[in-house]
Parts: sequence; structure tokens; C-alpha cells
Amino acid sequence: MKKVLILIASVSLLATSCVSKKKYTDLQAELGDKLATTEKALADSKVDLGAAENKVASLEDRIKFLEKGNEKYLENVDNLIAMSKSATENMRSTLSQLQQKDEYIKYIQEANSKKDSINLAVAFNLKKILPNGLNDEDISVNIEGTKVFISIADKLLFNSGSYRISKRAESILKKVGAVVNEYPNMDVMVEGHTDNQTVKEGAAVKDNWDLSVQRSAAVVRELQSKYDVLPARLIAAGRAEYAPVVENSSAENRSKNRRTKIIIMPKLDEFFELLDTPAAN
Repeated sequence: MKKVLILIASVSLLATSCVSKKKYTDLQAELGDKLATTEKALADSKVDLGAAENKVASLEDRIKFLEKGNEKYLENVDNLIAMSKSATENMRSTLSQLQQKDEYIKYIQEANSKKDSINLAVAFNLKKILPNGLNDEDISVNIEGTKVFISIADKLLFNSGSYRISKRAESILKKVGAVVNEYPNMDVMVEGHTDNQTVKEGAAVKDNWDLSVQRSAAVVRELQSKYDVLPARLIAAGRAEYAPVVENSSAENRSKNRRTKIIIMPKLDEFFELLDTPAAN
């Protein structure tokens, strides 16, 4: 019996010893896995820590840069604040002078604005109705300052060497008269221009002065008698050969210089009256 008990005890101890060794092996493997995981996490954390430290260093450098820039900015502000009183007074004096002139400038701007608007309207209407197949070299419309200029080649208005209005001119002057009559507060000056060719002996005119004035007078009479432009608005003038657009060095150039200019311009008394009238606030 005693031997049986000893045998049973020995078997039990052997079984217990085998179970404990297996558990130990399993536990050791489990701990090995956890250790590997922990070591990997530690390595990752070191990498993250390094990146964070680099970012912190970069931010610290940025802060130093901004602080340095801020110091420079504050220094500039101090310099601006420290402007001399004399310079400030000079600026105030200049501003005061400009303010004193402001009202007068407004008068001029208002006058010019009104006159420019009228000139643009006149020029637009003329350009709209005049061309109709004519060459730009033969007739042109331009704005110069406070005036609208219509330049017409002499071949469209007169026969060669003559100051009598041709049939071809009637349609042109009719259109000019219609536009001019839309703006009764503007004067109309007609200027005759010639080339530098000497007038032939025995001609109907004495010289280029005579020819240029006779031609401008003929246009003025036509505008008054046929197209109802008030004579008080009309001015006839002659420039002879002394205001050429190009040198009289060729037949082509001389042709360009033989022209009649119709100048639509503000009545000077009304224009200056507009300048003297206080601008509306």
C-alpha cells in the first residue's frame, strides 16, 4: 500500500512538473512578443521625438526671426514718429495751399468737363454723317483742346484756283450746317489754307492771302444763306500758305496743304463766364 501511494505521488509530481514547464514556455514566448512590441514602440517614439524636437527648433528660429523683424519695424516706427516738426509744418502748409486752390480747380474741371462733353458729341455726330465713302485724307474730324476741327480738302469744296463753291461741296456743307445748328452756343470759324504756289498773273485773286480769305468767306456765306447758320456765330479767316500741315516739297504735299478748316469752338465770353461762376456744392 505504501508503495502504491509513493507511486501515485511520483506520477502526480511528474505530471505537475510537465504542465508547469509548458506554461513557462508559453509565458516566455508571450513576454518575448510584448518586449518586441515595446521595443518597436520605443523606437517609433524616439523618431517622433526627434521630429518634434526639430520642429520646436524650427519654430524657435522663426520666433527669433520675427522678434528681430519686429524690432526693426518698431525702430522704423520710432523713426517715423521722430519726423522733424519743420517737415510736418511744411506738409501742413502745402496741404493748406492745395485746399485753398481746390475750389478754383473745381471750377476749371467743371467747365472743361462740360465743354469736353459737348465737343465729343459734336465730333461724334460729324464723324457719323460726314464720311459716306470719302477718303480720310480728304476729310477728317478731330478734337484739339476746346475745339472741334473739320479739315476738308479743297477739291471737295472748290474747283482748282477758284473760290466758288462746287456742286460736290453742297452735301458736305449741308451736313456740317445741320450739326452746327444743333449746338447754337458754339461759334464757327472757317479758315482757308493754300499751298505756296504763286497765283498766276491775271487770276481772279491777287495772291494766296486773297484766295484763302475768299474761300473761307464763300463757305461762310453758304452756311448762312443755305443752311441757316446764324451769321453772328460765323467767322471767316484766311491763313494763305503760312500754316501748312506738311512741307510744300511735292505735288502730293501741296495737295494736303490746300484745305479748308471749319472750327467749332465755344463762345469765349460764355466760356469765361462759366469759369467765373462758383461751382455748385
